[in-house]
Amino acid sequence: MSFDYDLFVIGGGSGGVRAARVASAEGAKVALAEEYRMGGTCVIRGCVPKKLMVFASGYKDLVHDAQAYGWDAQVGDFDWDVFRPKMHAELDRLEGIYRNILKNNNVEAFDARATIKDAHTVTLSTGQDITAKHILVATGGTPFTPDVEGAEHTITSNEIFLQEKLPDSILIVGGGFIASEFACIMHGLGVKVTQFYRGEMILRGFDKGSATHIADAMKARGIDLQLGADVAKIVKADAGLEVTAKDGSTQVFDAVMYGTGRVPATKGMGLAEAGVNLGRKGEVLVDAYSQTSVPSIYAVGDVTDRINLTPVAIREGMAFVETVFKANPTPVDHELVPSAVFTQPEFGTTGLTEEEAVDYAAEHGPVEVYTTAFKAMQSGFAGRENKVFMKLLVDQHKRTVLGCHLVMDGAGELIQLAGIPVKMGATKEDFDRTCAVHPTMAEELVTMKTPSHVIGGA
Repeated sequence: MSFDYDLFVIGGGSGGVRAARVASAEGAKVALAEEYRMGGTCVIRGCVPKKLMVFASGYKDLVHDAQAYGWDAQVGDFDWDVFRPKMHAELDRLEGIYRNILKNNNVEAFDARATIKDAHTVTLSTGQDITAKHILVATGGTPFTPDVEGAEHTITSNEIFLQEKLPDSILIVGGGFIASEFACIMHGLGVKVTQFYRGEMILRGFDKGSATHIADAMKARGIDLQLGADVAKIVKADAGLEVTAKDGSTQVFDAVMYGTGRVPATKGMGLAEAGVNLGRKGEVLVDAYSQTSVPSIYAVGDVTDRINLTPVAIREGMAFVETVFKANPTPVDHELVPSAVFTQPEFGTTGLTEEEAVDYAAEHGPVEVYTTAFKAMQSGFAGRENKVFMKLLVDQHKRTVLGCHLVMDGAGELIQLAGIPVKMGATKEDFDRTCAVHPTMAEELVTMKTPSHVIGGA
C-alpha cells in the first residue's frame, strides 16, 4: 500500500516538531498539521511567556534590594502596555523559528486542524484527506475549567497573556503549579491577588514540606492564599466579577483565572473511533515505545499524560524516531526527571518526595531525611525575609540520594545540576565528599551531615 507520507504529525509543539524534523533527517517524507500556532503550548501560551512574566515580576524586589545596598534606585508602577507587545514580538520570533525548522528540514506544514479518520488517514479542517504509514499524535493539553455557574466570565492560563490591560485585583482558583506561579507573578506585577485552593496545601503531589514553605512565603509577601476554599458561583456585576465562595462569603474581583489543571487535547479527534484506547481523562494510552493500541498510531507529550513537561515530550519524540525510523527500539526513561516551579520563591525538585518515601521505606528499608532552612544572605542583608529550604532523601542502607528538593532563588537552575548526580545514583557520601563553594546557598547541599528524621525502620 502506498501512502502520501511516511509520517504525519498532528501538533506543532516541541515534541511533534522535534519528531518531524528528526524523522525527515532520516529520509522519511513527513508532514505536520497545527491548528493554532507553531510552537505549541510551551512556546506560545506556556513556559516561554510565563517565564518572561516571572522575570518582569521580580524586578520590584531587585530594586528594593538595590536601595538597601546603597543604590539610588527607584521603581514605579509596572507598565503592561510596554511589556505586552515586546512579549508577543518574542513569541512571534520563536514561532518563526519553529516554522523555519520545519521548512529547512523538508517537513510540509499545514495550518489546519487534523483529525483521525482511520489507522492511516487524517482529515484536515480544509476537507482534505491525507494518508500516512505512521501517524504521531502530539496535540498536548488544554486548560480544564470546572462546571461552575458564571465560568464563562473567567480566563485560564491560555488567555492571561492576551489581556489588553492588567486587572487591579484577581482571584486565581487552583493549587497546582500553574495557579501558584501566576499568583506570584500577578502579585509581583502589582495586582492584588487572592488564591483559592480547595485542598489543605498547594502543590499537591510535590514534596509537602517544600510546598508548605512556599505557601508560607507567598502569604508573607501579601498573597491572600485561602486553603479549603472554592468557588460556588460567579456573577458579572458593574464593579467586576462577584464571586460567591462555597462558605457563602462574597467578594468582587476585576478578573478570575482558573488554574485548575489541564486535560489531554483529544476531544473530537476521532481517536476512539479509529480504535485508539483512551484513559479516564481522555489521555492517549501508549506503551513504553509511545505506540497506541493501533499499531500505526503513536503519541507523545502531554496528550499521553505521562510526565507533562516540554523536555520530556522532546525526548519522547526522539525515542519515537529511534524506534520507528532507525530500527532501534527505544523506550522513554521517565525516572528521576528534574523539574522547576517558578513561584516566588522558586522550587526545584527531582526524585522521591517525603510522602512517596513512606511506601519506598516499607519495601526497601529506612529513608533518611536531611533538611535545612536559613535566611539567604543577599536578600537578608536587604531586610527581606527570604528563607531557603533544602531537603535530601537518602536510602539508609544503599546510601543513594533518592530525592532532592530546593526552595530558593535560582532553584530551577540548581536542580538541573543536582539532577545529574541523583540520576547517576550518587550516594550521600558522594555529596559529602564534594567540597563546598563558599559563600553560596548551594553549599548547604554538601554540608548537611545529620538526618532530621528517618522514615521507616525500627
